[in-house]
Amino acid sequence: MNYNYYYSTLFDWAGYPKIHYLCHTTLRSNNMNIALIGYGKMGREVETLALQREHRIVLRVDRENMNDITALKEHQAEAAIEFSTPSAAFDNIRQCIDQGIPVVSGTTGWFDRLEGMKAYCLQKNGTFFYASNFSIGVNILFHLNRQLAAIMDRFGQYEPSVDETHHVQKLDAPSGTALVLAGDMIERLRQKAGWGLNESTGKDKLLIRAYREGTVPGTHVVRYDSETDSLELVHTAKNRKGFATGAIMAAEFLTGKNGFFGMNDLLALPGN
Repeated sequence: MNYNYYYSTLFDWAGYPKIHYLCHTTLRSNNMNIALIGYGKMGREVETLALQREHRIVLRVDRENMNDITALKEHQAEAAIEFSTPSAAFDNIRQCIDQGIPVVSGTTGWFDRLEGMKAYCLQKNGTFFYASNFSIGVNILFHLNRQLAAIMDRFGQYEPSVDETHHVQKLDAPSGTALVLAGDMIERLRQKAGWGLNESTGKDKLLIRAYREGTVPGTHVVRYDSETDSLELVHTAKNRKGFATGAIMAAEFLTGKNGFFGMNDLLALPGN
């Protein structure tokens, strides 16, 4: 896989360079044989964009043919992209690792088993890329959210919260993205020791509100509210294309690699 690297810079309030992001765009690379595990709306969006990038879809696994997941090598899959359900994700990913197929997963709602899957991947010398959200904009939001929470910890008059809105077919609540935002905030806000969903459960809990409306692809709002003003970070997805593009980029990124990876590895975002 060949990449063309370039620098993108964020500037501080005075106009001085503050953060340099090392990004890359993919040069025309070898075409890949991709297996899709989960063939709902996201799976279909991934298929459309993968074909546009001149990859091949060699297998589609869904509820009707789940047994086909054991035949990834027979279909000559070189990578798998998994968007299924919380109850199926762990076993789907394990199947890929057991067959030596690099796997990208964006299924949310199974975080309690993610650390176990990371350990399994390393034990088996497998290749696994996980993100709760593959949008480039959302991952920049994660970075800014961590920075903002570290600042706001000094200003206890502001009450933090996270709102998320998605389409009515989304199975898990709160969203995986909201959980990442909330978790990063809780780590940095000393007055918060956990989170509560949709209603206040104590001053030490960060409130997450989850809404399910129409066909909304995804909106996330980090809010700090006081008697005098409010401060917000907002990300609004316009469609699923950004999520699907990120997942395909992740599959391309995994070529020739072993281990566990995430969006910070793909986008070269600085940790904090």
